[in-house]
Amino acid sequence: MSNHYNILILDDHLVVRKGIKLFLNDKFKSYNVYESEGYQSTLDLVARIQFDLIFLDININGIENIKIMKEVKEIQPNVKILVFSSHEEKQYGLRYIQNGADGFLNKFCSEEKMEIAVKQLFEKGYFYSDSLKEKLATTSKSNSNKNPLEKLSNREFEIAKLLVDGDGNLEIANKLDLKMSTVSTYKNRIFEKLKVMSIIGLADVFKENL
Repeated sequence: MSNHYNILILDDHLVVRKGIKLFLNDKFKSYNVYESEGYQSTLDLVARIQFDLIFLDININGIENIKIMKEVKEIQPNVKILVFSSHEEKQYGLRYIQNGADGFLNKFCSEEKMEIAVKQLFEKGYFYSDSLKEKLATTSKSNSNKNPLEKLSNREFEIAKLLVDGDGNLEIANKLDLKMSTVSTYKNRIFEKLKVMSIIGLADVFKENL
C-alpha cells in the first residue's frame, strides 16, 4: 500500500478500535485513521471526509443496523466497507454483502487474514472467503432453488435468528428495543413466509439453508 489512504473504524469498543489501529500501524504506513463509535457520527464523518476503507461493526450497543452500509454508499459510492463482526460468516456474510459490504471478517480472525483482506479490498475492490464466493455464485443462478431465508427482511432475519438461538419474545423485545407485540407480529410473519408452525420448524429451515 504505497498510496495514502483514509480509513474509518466504526466500533463501540475502544479496545477493538485501538487494536485495529495498532495493526494498521504495523502493516501499512501510509494512512490516516479516524474513529467512530456510533452510526450517526459515522454518517457525519462520511459526509465530511472522503474515505477509502471503513472497518464496520454491524452491531453497535446491541442494535444491528444493516441499513448503515447502503446509507454510507449513498454518500460515498466508491468507499470499501469491511464488516468486522463477531457474527459468523456462515449465517450473516452473504446478507451483509447483498446489503452493500465489500468484505466480511470475523473479529476472531488471524492477523494474517486481516492483512490479506485489507490488501485485497484495495487491489481488487472486494474480499470474499471461498465459502462466501460459493454462496454468491449459487444465489446468482435461477431462483428455482432459492433460499427461503431470502424471503425475510433484515429485521425478520435478525429476529428469526434470535428465536432459533432460544430467545423468547420478551428477551428479543429487550435486546432490540421493540414492543413485545411488535416482536409477536414479526414472529407470525416469519412463520407465514417460511411456512413453519413452530420454533423447531424454523430451526430446521435455518439448518438446511445456512
